[in-house]
Amino acid sequence: MAAAMDRMHSPIRTAALAAIALLLAAHAASAAGSASPDDTARILAGMQPSAESPLALLTREGGWQSHAKSFDSAWKRLDERQLSRIRAWSGKEHADPRSVVFYMFSGPDYLYADAFFPKASTYVLSGLEPVGQVPDLTALPRGSIGRELREIEASLSSVLSYSFFITEKMKRQLGSGRVTGTLPILYVFLARSGKTISEVSLVSLDPDGAVQPAGTTVSKSASRGVKIIFSGPEGGTQTLYYFSTDLSDSGVKSSGFLKFCEGLGSGDSLLKSASYLLHSDNFSKVRDFLLHHSAAIVQDDSGIPARYFAPKEWELHPFGNYLGPISIFPGRYQPKLREVFRNGRTVRLDFGIGYRWRPYESNLLLAVKSGAKSAQDQ
Repeated sequence: MAAAMDRMHSPIRTAALAAIALLLAAHAASAAGSASPDDTARILAGMQPSAESPLALLTREGGWQSHAKSFDSAWKRLDERQLSRIRAWSGKEHADPRSVVFYMFSGPDYLYADAFFPKASTYVLSGLEPVGQVPDLTALPRGSIGRELREIEASLSSVLSYSFFITEKMKRQLGSGRVTGTLPILYVFLARSGKTISEVSLVSLDPDGAVQPAGTTVSKSASRGVKIIFSGPEGGTQTLYYFSTDLSDSGVKSSGFLKFCEGLGSGDSLLKSASYLLHSDNFSKVRDFLLHHSAAIVQDDSGIPARYFAPKEWELHPFGNYLGPISIFPGRYQPKLREVFRNGRTVRLDFGIGYRWRPYESNLLLAVKSGAKSAQDQ
């Protein structure tokens, strides 16, 4: 009788053992932290991970499914309204891009760096926002992914709506929850830009600008950051650096950041929603670096003041409509920039950018260094 019962229940017992084996395998994978950075990025971005990923189970949770639906709609609107138009503008107006892009005061805004300069091989982003730790979603308590994803949605609300981060708001949101810092935001932007992440490493800079592994003894003023290696749909390896660093004159003096940038040679630069900091004498070192090491600069009026572009060294091409700064930045109106827009062949913009984010109110200045060789000539 017992033997008969054993035979009767053996299919049930086999199925149960198989289920337990699967759970143990998933637990072992989680314990080993085997989720790839690309699968982690895709989960955070509301995109399906690889079928064999230990994170695939998260896609069954209602919180993730709601997040994926929300982000699918948000990115579709953003691409139609902004990103596709920026890519078209860049392809037409800046046909000879350099392989290196400097994006100071960016925070984790890889999204617009890619839209303006999609063919770069190296991106250098910087801001005060902390990097955080490499996110390990396998360590999250069961059922908590929805809460973490809502924090990411809140952090991205302003950049998805207005094209820029609200710094103080982002600082609060990036410090709450278990998935913190700018790295999860970079993951989302890379995944939603169609990139495949292959390697992520936390780094720091020594005083000479050399990249060191995180944990290496460096000075307190050293820049700390992350290095991400990825590829796009067309293949080819690209590298993104983000450094949490003080870009004021006193901050960059011993951080190693500008020395690191100098080692990359000449590049293109992007300045957007930069709080008009480069109008201040306290940011002269970064301003001088950009003027000396950029072959082209794409910026709104919050970037380098027009008076610093020497006519014999720079060709200035205005786009959009210069209405002056918004009210929270009094005293930053530029008569020289107004002159550039009045006297130049100004081309309309069909997308919004910067603090005056509404279409047809925004402005861009494409400053091209006279005699600069194209990327193909180097």
